[in-house]
Amino acid sequence: MDESLESKFATLKSKNLKIDLTRGKPGSDQLDLSNDLLSIRVPAESPSGVDVRNYGDPLGIPEARELGGELLSAPLENTLVGEQSSLLLIYQLILANYLFGLEMPWKDQENLKFICPVPGFDRHFRLLDDFGIEMLTVPLTGTGVDMDKFKGLLSEHQNIKGIICVPRHSNPTGDVYTDENLTQLFEAGKSYSNEFLFILDHAYLLHDFSSTEFQTPSWEIANQCNVLDQTAILCSFSKVTFGGGGLSFAAAGTKLFNLLVKQRASMIVCSDKANQMRHLEFLKSKKDVLDHMGKHADLVKPKFELAFKALDSLGSEIGSYKKPTGGYFVSYNTSKPIAKRVIALCEEAGVLITPAGSTYPHFNDPQDSNIRLAPTFLELEDLKEAMEVFTTSLQIAFEEQIS
Repeated sequence: MDESLESKFATLKSKNLKIDLTRGKPGSDQLDLSNDLLSIRVPAESPSGVDVRNYGDPLGIPEARELGGELLSAPLENTLVGEQSSLLLIYQLILANYLFGLEMPWKDQENLKFICPVPGFDRHFRLLDDFGIEMLTVPLTGTGVDMDKFKGLLSEHQNIKGIICVPRHSNPTGDVYTDENLTQLFEAGKSYSNEFLFILDHAYLLHDFSSTEFQTPSWEIANQCNVLDQTAILCSFSKVTFGGGGLSFAAAGTKLFNLLVKQRASMIVCSDKANQMRHLEFLKSKKDVLDHMGKHADLVKPKFELAFKALDSLGSEIGSYKKPTGGYFVSYNTSKPIAKRVIALCEEAGVLITPAGSTYPHFNDPQDSNIRLAPTFLELEDLKEAMEVFTTSLQIAFEEQIS
């Protein structure tokens, strides 16, 4: 090993750092933006006359449904308000299909399969694994799903039930799917089966921190492609206000929407109307939401820029990445199969990073190359030290491979 690298790593280890870079969580300064929520006095009735203290209105109060519909560009009657995360609504949607299905319950079928873009969201993989659903992976291209590989999977496999993806600031690559890519995705899935589900987890729909290419609302494209009854589009306030204390929204074509409502009727006595009202007092309109997210962007962008500067110093021989314009992650691909080694070295120096392979089903990254970084939670000084540990570990692991 290069002696200067060895000396630098020893110096970093001597600092006894304890830095956690594993999860994409808002920083405390971002959470402070929503502190007024903690003291808002909630009125007993919504403007439409709903008693927010009582049972009823399982789909949410009309004003909250209207706001969710505005954010997702969907009609109020096809939009419901859920609990803290889009992930929970997706779980309920998969469960509804498993128990009841659009035509036949999935539990009565064999060899269930789902397509998952990779690198992807680890919690999506865990969710599908709970139901014993086989995950077929398809690469991302930088502007969406690799359509040749996607169509190849459709031609090779039977009983693929759908695709689950993050079409805007994809976790972790930052891909923003083009309108053309989404259109091709809808058309190919529709041709495969009229039960093929498109689950669009728009977790980062509102999370631009730099100028982002225009993207037609997914609802509009799905409507143009005549696949609304096969499409569910979801987002949440998990990283808009408070983690675990926000709202989530789901919009779907009538048939799929009614299936989700049926499942939730067995699980949800009533919606948390008081929290919905609290959020409506704080974020009264889509414009208010976007203005609020602009404040998030001002806090988040410097952290990403710091991470970009550190990664750019490495050069392309060691690895590559695409600079996201929103979301919470940076996806780095090493040029050699060294992701596990890099992460082990980082841990040795006191910096925890998401385990290697997390961005693939069953932790099986065939190239051992993808590493997910989550810059937002740290203060800038801690992030700077974490990135120094990371880049040094990368250089060490790379040199070990070529020596």
